[in-house]
Amino acid sequence: MLATLRSAAVAGITASIVDIQVDVSDSGMPFFAIVGLPDSTVRESRDRIRSALENAGYTFPQRRVVVNLTPADTRKSGASFDLPIALGLLVALGHVPRGPLGNTLVIGELSLDGRVQPSHGVLPVALLAARLACRLLLPAANVREGEIVEGIDLIPARTLVQILGDLQHGTRAAGTPRDAHPRRRTARSPRFDLTEVHGQMEARRAVEIAAAGRHNLLMVGPPGAGKTLLARRIPSVLPAPSFQEAVASTSIHSVAGLLDASDGLLAERPFRAPHHTASGVALIGGGRDPRPGEISLAHNGILFLDEMVEFDRRALEGLREPLEEGVVRIARASRTVQFPARFLLVGAMNPCPCGYSGDASARCRCTPLDIHRYQNRISGPLRDRIDLTVRVEPVKFRALTGSGPGESSAAVRERVAQARARQASRDCGGGGRTNADLTPRGLKRHCALDPASLALIERAMARLGLTGRSFDRVRRVARTIADLEGADAIRRPHVAEALHYRGND
Repeated sequence: MLATLRSAAVAGITASIVDIQVDVSDSGMPFFAIVGLPDSTVRESRDRIRSALENAGYTFPQRRVVVNLTPADTRKSGASFDLPIALGLLVALGHVPRGPLGNTLVIGELSLDGRVQPSHGVLPVALLAARLACRLLLPAANVREGEIVEGIDLIPARTLVQILGDLQHGTRAAGTPRDAHPRRRTARSPRFDLTEVHGQMEARRAVEIAAAGRHNLLMVGPPGAGKTLLARRIPSVLPAPSFQEAVASTSIHSVAGLLDASDGLLAERPFRAPHHTASGVALIGGGRDPRPGEISLAHNGILFLDEMVEFDRRALEGLREPLEEGVVRIARASRTVQFPARFLLVGAMNPCPCGYSGDASARCRCTPLDIHRYQNRISGPLRDRIDLTVRVEPVKFRALTGSGPGESSAAVRERVAQARARQASRDCGGGGRTNADLTPRGLKRHCALDPASLALIERAMARLGLTGRSFDRVRRVARTIADLEGADAIRRPHVAEALHYRGND
């Protein structure tokens, strides 16, 4: 007999339908085959399904069993096909009626004792089920993740015995009660606050501008000056993500297996701080079955590269295209997978190998050639994509002990939120885009310069050797500075401040 069920495969953060056809025949020698580009994990499901069925009280058939996963040219990976294959086999054998599984997507990994284990990438599958108006049979541990998507019928599966009993007798296992507001976890209070930062007024200003317009920031200073201290507090001045942003971030973390099964929608913007020994694949993404890297996990949030010059140069060069396009495309021989990667890049580095070039203590003994080689570990094309470069100087003793607390993150966050609201309403009607995302048409419309500002930029381009990309980025930063002030038009002081941060490079 032939039975067909529907499941889903996830490529990038998008799910697509996979039809699972199970044919059981008495012709030929007994064997079990899975075809349709399965990876090793899918092929190993044969042994998991055999043990799960036997522990559920069913005899594994000593017959010719062929499982076809269509479309045949789409690679299938992961253990989430265990449950639909097992149910398809029992339907083909006549142990389970066909009707209850109609118009249902089925996913779930089986353990040897028949328990249904949590799966990765449930949120993209739930979004697919909503588009197709299907029910979703999923592991009970993933129900909270599935509840993020409204308007779909979720069927929780805890064990194979439980779900088989429900299908045979027409009963329905009780799922986790839906919360009144299941969409989002409660945001925690920020762990860090700008009140803990003493002095560093210029760096604080650069942080505010970077957060308001999503402009890439590089902090240069000696060890212990406060670069990491400032970077860790940037999330506290960012506004909460919109629902669409939170869904995208949650989907990426779900696919990467970093979302706890009991979690709902992520309520906070991601903050990723990989170690400088991270490989190019870990940073950008990839692998045999492409997985999201740190830049995608930081989507709609912050990617902090501490000791930026110590990262592998090829890994850093891989940031160039995502910084421009907001996506990373990972090409393999059989397919190309695309992950979103629109993040705020924050880098920190020492000014020289010893770290004390330009310090008042005059303890640096690095030669000019040593300093030049050290700073050139970040290539010119990558530096050209960094909008703000700020020198972070050591804080004086009196500032550390005598001054009161600085401005709080809440006050800065209010200004940042107001500036972002202006950007969103001006450029795309509240879609959440920032000045860093302005198109050439948007630049022409919203970043027009008066004659005094144009003359200033002209002199700066000749003196600093700015590129056309730098010219556009200076205008974007100037537009953000104007937004923070509530100004409708860009004026010469806004351009001068934007050029100051570009001139620090």
